[in-house]
Amino acid sequence: MPLGFYIIMAAQFFSALADNALLIAAIALLRDMHAPQEYEPLLKLFFTVSYVALAAFVGAFADSMPKWRVMLVSNGVKIVGCTMMFLGVQPLIAYAVVGLGAAAYSPAKYGILTEYLPARLLVVANGWIEGLTVGAIILGTVVGGGLIRPEVLKTLMDWAPPFIDSGIEMSVLVIGTLYLVAAVFNLYVPDTGVDHKALKKNPIYLVHDFNHCLKLLWRDKLGQISLAVTTLFWGAGATLQFIVIKWAEKGLGLDLSRASMLQGIVAVGVAIGAVVAAKVVTLRRAPRVIPLGIAMGIGVLVMVVVPSVPQISVAEISLFSWRVSLEMRMLAVMVLMVAVGALAGYFVVPMNALLQHRGHILMGAGHSIAVQNFNENLSILMMTGLYALLIRWGLSINTVIILFGLFVAGVMWLIKGRHEANQREHDSVAMLEDCRH
Repeated sequence: MPLGFYIIMAAQFFSALADNALLIAAIALLRDMHAPQEYEPLLKLFFTVSYVALAAFVGAFADSMPKWRVMLVSNGVKIVGCTMMFLGVQPLIAYAVVGLGAAAYSPAKYGILTEYLPARLLVVANGWIEGLTVGAIILGTVVGGGLIRPEVLKTLMDWAPPFIDSGIEMSVLVIGTLYLVAAVFNLYVPDTGVDHKALKKNPIYLVHDFNHCLKLLWRDKLGQISLAVTTLFWGAGATLQFIVIKWAEKGLGLDLSRASMLQGIVAVGVAIGAVVAAKVVTLRRAPRVIPLGIAMGIGVLVMVVVPSVPQISVAEISLFSWRVSLEMRMLAVMVLMVAVGALAGYFVVPMNALLQHRGHILMGAGHSIAVQNFNENLSILMMTGLYALLIRWGLSINTVIILFGLFVAGVMWLIKGRHEANQREHDSVAMLEDCRH
């Protein structure tokens, strides 16, 4: 890979690292405010609403200038959102501004791959970029969880300037420096030399153009399958973030700081799956990984049967036996989290590369990624919103997990059937063409 690719990865890493650390800090702020429980998944909803509302515009914006400049401007918007949270603006509103920057950032960070690299390197590049993004999620949740630990907050306050009133504010300030590091790398992202389209100023034209691209990708036989898979994956992945936190707190008795670490363990699995897929799956063979999505949904169901950490006092049994029991159960939890993540990473990376390749051919990188983001983040809005409703209605976390796992497995089974039908139709058309000749 050329040097410019690693600069792109570094910029993406620090920006995603800050996004995920800030999510944990925002959850802590909501809890300090004694906000209702359903506000926590709404953070993700507010973050992703810009992806859906501005989908018709961010793709055209990304294609209107060099991608490095788009990434720099978008990262600047994230810094504004982080600053708002630092200044005491309601976390939902501040994180929505961060999401606005992320919505504009995404078409540039993925679109530059198709401009900068040949098609034969796209699966490998996606494996690296997804693996690194997942690494940022891992470290981001660890950093965010670490920054809200009482002892860390106390240490941060010892170093805080006089105008800072709380440790959480200091944590947000630390996270803001990560966005600044990402901005420095943005300045050195290479210009690919690709011609850029002037940004149309007529919003009606942009909406019409986006609608055309949306229909074009959904009608494409390979595009519709890869888009359906990635749409489900990101909606499910965002919801799983909050399910894991709630499950760890209710079933395992972990606090927010430690529960957020389990998110990182899932992300470790995704990174493993992504790296393996990058090495063994070619672009042509990408659709063959679809059955692993069904396996991921079934794997989530296993969360229900993993025994919770027993609430047993040391006086009732020996300290050694209690520790062994605790360690065995936590080991089982970690193995399960890694397995679910690995299945997810292995099947989504090839499908993401296939989608980018088809989109680039059909409509251009920026427009393609904007269509992808619209669908994926609409899925996130719907699934996290539904999860918030289920929590508000008082459903147990185990019931939510069962519904979630069955939904993922069922939808992936339908996508698999659709792909097989497309293949049969393609073979039939090919046979008719052969008969004519």
